[in-house]
Amino acid sequence: QVQLVQSGGGLVQPGGSLRLSCAASGRIRSISVGAWYRQVLGKERELVANINSVGTTYYADSVKGRFTISRDNAKNTMFLQMNSLKPEDTAVYYCSLMIRDSDYTASYANYWGQGTQVTVSS
Repeated sequence: QVQLVQSGGGLVQPGGSLRLSCAASGRIRSISVGAWYRQVLGKERELVANINSVGTTYYADSVKGRFTISRDNAKNTMFLQMNSLKPEDTAVYYCSLMIRDSDYTASYANYWGQGTQVTVSS
């Protein structure tokens, strides 16, 4: 079994910073793409950023230049550094990792973290 545990959310004032972490544990053979999503109540979950196994990144236009996605492959952990936060960044943030969890398959399964609330407000 594989488990993803998120940490690092909370309440921050506009212009502040937060760092989210997503740690994977369990039967992990390899991790390909990792991503951060966010969701506001009543709206669809949206992709914030992703990173592949060699470090190539993608960012949504709304966070480009303010957020940085990174990963520590040795520790099976992914991060999202969020700077210059705005009230419109308020959402529940979810991490997603594509993990190969068996020696007997070449396919990857999509695992999700439990979600963490980020609130940007004065």
